[in-house]
Amino acid sequence: MMRYRSEIIVSLFLVVSVLAVYGQVRHYEFINYDDNDYITENRHVRAGWTMKGLTWAFTTRFHRHWHPLTWLSHMTDCQFFGLDAGRHHLSSVFLHMANALLLFLVFKRMTGALFRSAFVAALFALHPLHVEPVAWVSCRKDVLSAFFWMLTLWVYVRYTQRPGFTPYVLVLIGFILGLMAKSMVVTLPLVFLLLDYWPLGRFEFGPSRKARKPIDLMGLHPERQSASALRLISEKALFFLIVGACALTAVSVMHRGRTLISAMGGFWPRTDLIAASLVHYMGYMGKMFWPLHLATPYPEASTPPGWQVAGAGLLLLCISFLVFWQGRRHPYLPVGWLWYLLTLTPVIGLVRTGPHVMADRYTYIPLIGLFIIVAWGVPDLLAGWRHGRVALVVSTGMVLLAFMISARHQASHWKNSVTLLTHTVTVTANNWLAHNNLGVALKEQGKFGEAIEHYAETLRINPTYAVAHSNWGIVLAAHGEFEKAIGHFSQALRIQPNYEEAYYNLGLALAKQGRVQEAIKHFSEAIRIKPHYEEAHYNLGVSLAKEGKLQEAIGHFSEALKIRPHYAKAHHQLGIALARQGRLQEAVGHFSEALKIQPDYAKARYNLERALRLMGSSPEKP
Repeated sequence: MMRYRSEIIVSLFLVVSVLAVYGQVRHYEFINYDDNDYITENRHVRAGWTMKGLTWAFTTRFHRHWHPLTWLSHMTDCQFFGLDAGRHHLSSVFLHMANALLLFLVFKRMTGALFRSAFVAALFALHPLHVEPVAWVSCRKDVLSAFFWMLTLWVYVRYTQRPGFTPYVLVLIGFILGLMAKSMVVTLPLVFLLLDYWPLGRFEFGPSRKARKPIDLMGLHPERQSASALRLISEKALFFLIVGACALTAVSVMHRGRTLISAMGGFWPRTDLIAASLVHYMGYMGKMFWPLHLATPYPEASTPPGWQVAGAGLLLLCISFLVFWQGRRHPYLPVGWLWYLLTLTPVIGLVRTGPHVMADRYTYIPLIGLFIIVAWGVPDLLAGWRHGRVALVVSTGMVLLAFMISARHQASHWKNSVTLLTHTVTVTANNWLAHNNLGVALKEQGKFGEAIEHYAETLRINPTYAVAHSNWGIVLAAHGEFEKAIGHFSQALRIQPNYEEAYYNLGLALAKQGRVQEAIKHFSEAIRIKPHYEEAHYNLGVSLAKEGKLQEAIGHFSEALKIRPHYAKAHHQLGIALARQGRLQEAVGHFSEALKIQPDYAKARYNLERALRLMGSSPEKP
């Protein structure tokens, strides 16, 4: 135990500091940006562990990604915690904590440098840029894939100590599991090669003996285990084949969804995407050192001005020159720099799947590279100064304290949709998506006037955003202004003809006006676009029943219940339709089921008792 006392102390510090920053999320809610798609309105996830859900997790390309382990993680939370948002948040916090601990242990094992490894892990645990992937439940894929990333690094280090078939297979399994959580793990084989150079020292042309001397390689004996670059690359051949297959699959899925914007626009590269990527590389570095005005989401990407592109490109070239110039003497410099550049490449903007290309969560793994440079570089700079050790200890404490306070403050914005998005629209400009989602959150709080103001601002910034028209129409319909609402729903459909939500909402507004035939047409169109749209099936059934088309109505109520078995209103309406057909026994079953789901459902209780009287029976309490 005494042998590992320092490791235990560092580990306790990491655990306590993570809880100090993120313990508050236990009382936080889900937010209306992706959490609905991933959890609260996802019937497969909400059901917890089911065979149907398991099959769906491994076959779906929902949100244009294949990450079955992420879906299983959310399903597990729902299985044990239901929709208790705070416990879903804590699952992400504990994964982040595990990632920080594994990062510390991996670098301590590779380098033997306790203080520097601890500092890298502490920066990772406490940096404000990492708040988004931890405090946002929908970012589970980031913390989960990072967990497998760290675990695979640990196994890889063991493999380099004692190469063999079984350790190699374990590394491969860890890599595949990471890919099944998030495809950003594709860069891990390149990181293996970087670590082979330093600190593992496996390259024949690796760091000079002098540069390696202070580093305890934990018995790896690089002199005896060094190998040619070709051999080390061929060692990862299977990993690169898997990466290639993943890349082809991802491109195919995005092309089918017409969401892919590539830097290769035909024969010539897309210069606008390359230019933006240069700026983003420097932008993330700037946020690392000065993490102000962090937001979710950032405004829509635009082509940066020429002076920014030129400045970013020049800075990247200068940093790269200095890094490789000093790389032989200080091998952590090229390793850290390339770690940052390479691991950020998949999400830097060279390939875009939508209008928003910057996000704090994208830095979760890449910033480790810059943390390495700081953790090893600063002590080297201060090594010749008489008071360097004292300055190092004091500055380390101040930096970690500052990041801890900043991260805790940043995490406080994630309490709910209103607090998060109010912060976002405050620190960003022309952020139409944030204004729209803030409007939705305010509408759910009953603040309809404020909601409309944000929808109007959304459409001022982006007049072609159909969702804002639909959301504005919902608020107007709730106030009985059906004609104005119909105008907004119709405008949304002119902008986006296959927008199922607009068809559905238009159907509701028309039904409220008594225009049942028109409502039926729009509900049917919503179902054509989205066959598993349970609310559209339910309301189409209600409209058909009003028209006396009971058999068709029964079919749609039944379909709604196949999609969502615990749909109390659908059970009730199906019971009414069956009773009108004289099928009282079946009707009683559905009224009873509605009351099991919703015991205070007064209309269902009344109709159950009425059906029982008609059957000649006395009412029984379900």
